[in-house]
Amino acid sequence: MSDGMLKILHAFTALADLGEEIADAGEFDEMVSSALHVVLGTIGIRRGAVAEYDRELNVLVLAASRGLASPVAAGLALAPGEEEALRLSEGRPGAVRRDERQGLEAARLDLRTSATLTGMGFEVIVPLAVRGDLVGAILLGEKASGVAYTAEEGELLRALGRHVGVGLHNHRLLREVERRANENLRVYDEMRSIYRDTVRAFAAAIDCKDKYTQGHSERVGKYSETIAREMGWGAEHVEGMAVAGYLHDIGKLVVDRDIINAPYRIDAKKSSELSRHPMSGYEILAPISHPYADIPLTARYHHERIDGRGYPEGLRGEQIPLCAKIVAVADSFDAMTTDRPYKRRRTFEDVVEDFRHNCGKQFAPEPLAALCRALHKELSGETRPRAMLRLLGRDYIDPTADAPRLARLIVELEAETHAVATNN
Repeated sequence: MSDGMLKILHAFTALADLGEEIADAGEFDEMVSSALHVVLGTIGIRRGAVAEYDRELNVLVLAASRGLASPVAAGLALAPGEEEALRLSEGRPGAVRRDERQGLEAARLDLRTSATLTGMGFEVIVPLAVRGDLVGAILLGEKASGVAYTAEEGELLRALGRHVGVGLHNHRLLREVERRANENLRVYDEMRSIYRDTVRAFAAAIDCKDKYTQGHSERVGKYSETIAREMGWGAEHVEGMAVAGYLHDIGKLVVDRDIINAPYRIDAKKSSELSRHPMSGYEILAPISHPYADIPLTARYHHERIDGRGYPEGLRGEQIPLCAKIVAVADSFDAMTTDRPYKRRRTFEDVVEDFRHNCGKQFAPEPLAALCRALHKELSGETRPRAMLRLLGRDYIDPTADAPRLARLIVELEAETHAVATNN
């Protein structure tokens, strides 16, 4: 095989090797170092470096080097006009010093760092430009043989430089995408935080109107969140259920305060007025674009019953959205375990019996079982912090007597859940 063919084959092999390194989705430092190794090994060069161009600072920053006596910490500054000269050279190699080397163009650059580069053993600079934008440069020392660079080697360096330039450009784009993604994530987190704070403010406004049930909306939100998490829902849907719980009674904002704060059981007329609050809540929430689409439906249907005896529409079973079934359990649990003006809260034993009696009538078995499991896990110490026990207050539940009672109920509720799932 002729020397010419060997050189061509060698060049294609080098390009293939470099293309493989550039295409590798590994770390940036590893990619640049591997690319430099291919370039130096192809022509037999003792020392070299790949520098990335920093637009903001107008400097070349060494990204990888080999054979240098000491690393360069600071960027290599470009004088006015040098960035344009590098960019317009379109990857044509040029000598750092003005003495023209055989087979290479005379340097058209007058880098302020020329002395620095020469002192570091660099004699040739290969600008790296992509679509007219300077992305960096390859800095090369003399060949190990001491022989001058040839025109063919200059062309090969130009081809190799295009590959390296594309690699730098792609990684720059990836960094920019990552930066923007992180910025968008930060903004998104801030918006979610603002949304959660707004929801809590609305919940506080709802509870302030009802002096007898202050804190009710927040507790229902936390119980709903606990139930959804115990049911295995994802983080976003769990957060959505918390919001739905916080806002389930927002319709009470349009109900007369005297009706809400009546210290006695209200008559049928006032009860009818109070029963309007689910539809009012839906009308308030429906025009809002919520991150969790089921929030308005939860406000509308959280007083529906599985047996069809609820309101406002008398829905039955699977007609009721699951989110509303969850809040219905959380709402009733808080109503039974807190004092009201016309009755004291029920004992936990009574609550367990109410759940047993009304499972499949008022309550759906799946969310009811989930609430009981979560509470039992807190009683046994399986989960911490004990959020539900803290909301219920100290000594409300006796672990010795109530934990076995709750465990038996869970077995019954899970059997009922399985039966419902089988029938459906």
